[in-house]
Amino acid sequence: MLTLRAGQDRGHFEHGWLDTYHTFSFGDYMDPKHMGFRSLRVLNEDWVGPGQGFPRHGHRDMEILTWVLEGALEHRDSLGNGSIIRPGELQRMSAGTGILHSEANPSSTEPVHLLQIWILPDRRGHEPSYDQRAYNLDESKGRWRVVASNDGRDESLVIHQDARLSMARVEPGQILPVPLEAGRHAWLQVARGSIELGNLIANAGDGVAVSDTTAFEIKATAPSELLLFDMS
Repeated sequence: MLTLRAGQDRGHFEHGWLDTYHTFSFGDYMDPKHMGFRSLRVLNEDWVGPGQGFPRHGHRDMEILTWVLEGALEHRDSLGNGSIIRPGELQRMSAGTGILHSEANPSSTEPVHLLQIWILPDRRGHEPSYDQRAYNLDESKGRWRVVASNDGRDESLVIHQDARLSMARVEPGQILPVPLEAGRHAWLQVARGSIELGNLIANAGDGVAVSDTTAFEIKATAPSELLLFDMS
């Protein structure tokens, strides 16, 4: 079964310095029908203005992934990490027993466009940790490239959950199989572009929940960047 979550129906807030869309309930946005999907708890799409950002704050017991689509994001945390995240780089922060961090747009002229992803861990109380990895985006052209997993396959970042995040870039007319084993579930997020999934059309900002379905195909109708969450 494929269920479309239209981007225009997401929670939306405009704070001046921050333009944000929430696929699932988050902060001041509460919708009992959209509290997450399987272990995927938060999927926010943010545009942060030049020189702006999220001040130092804390998290516990959450696997947090950040994927930058355009611009750059500066990260600092209580573990002593400091880095700049750019397109093609994935950040993984396991909050575990507790971590403090801040995220800011270091540019004085350009906004940063990013996806903030929270995945529930397999248990509480993991040791806090941080990692960041750059991926060759050519490796995701016309195919899925695993970038986060519970077993570190294909040089992906390790998360504490039976879940895999894969990225793909597809050109108009390309058909891309979506592998899904029996009993698994998936969330397909269109970061850019437009695709067809049978009778469904999904555009940038749209998500598709997949359950009780095995492998299927998608067809790109515009240059597209896709995220696939494969979960138990």
